[in-house]
Amino acid sequence: MSLLPRRNVPLGFLLALLAGCAGSARAQGYKAEPLNEPPPQELSAAVRDALAPAGIRVTGPNGPLCDLWFRKALPANPNPAQDIGVAFPQVAEGTLVGVMRLPAATKDYRRQEIKTGVYTLRDARTPQNGNHLGVAPQRDFLLASPAAADPDPASLTFDQTVALSKKATGANHPSVWSLSPAEDNPKALPSVFHVDDGDLWLVEFQVPVAGGAPLKMALVVVGYAPEA
Repeated sequence: MSLLPRRNVPLGFLLALLAGCAGSARAQGYKAEPLNEPPPQELSAAVRDALAPAGIRVTGPNGPLCDLWFRKALPANPNPAQDIGVAFPQVAEGTLVGVMRLPAATKDYRRQEIKTGVYTLRDARTPQNGNHLGVAPQRDFLLASPAAADPDPASLTFDQTVALSKKATGANHPSVWSLSPAEDNPKALPSVFHVDDGDLWLVEFQVPVAGGAPLKMALVVVGYAPEA
């Protein structure tokens, strides 16, 4: 028999406490931290030179999930049109934003399997052709391409970016990684956060922009598009 006095604890309090514990446990499953390591040698010298000297490591319950390196400074978009659904008009389509290293095969935002390796990440937006409705709240994405196929950091056209990224999937669709604004709450970057809708995990980071304010972005590294 317990010697502690019995208390009437409101059910709502218990449910909130349990929900908080569950959220804390989820948050401990993924983390992002600075990676004091130069960009991979699999990249061309020109691409490596365009990147910051250190990166970000994202780890999950089973260990390292991906490593990311971003530009020292993104070139400013000379024509930043305010298109509906575009979160980052400051970045032109086809711009090299960064690179990603995958220690194991994984699946992108469209559930397409991507092999172990190093990939460039270029900005792109979902076309407004009616075929991509509801895939994400915004039209911004990064398309992954094999490092060996993308040795020049200069910007590409949308069609060139898509064609390169199809080499990552070996299919008729590029490898897409959803890009969104970071959370509003101030925090140290890099970091990760969870979105219940879709069970998504995003890594938050900041990238300088030449002649402008730095951009705080968030990239979906775990989770899929609703129709994927």
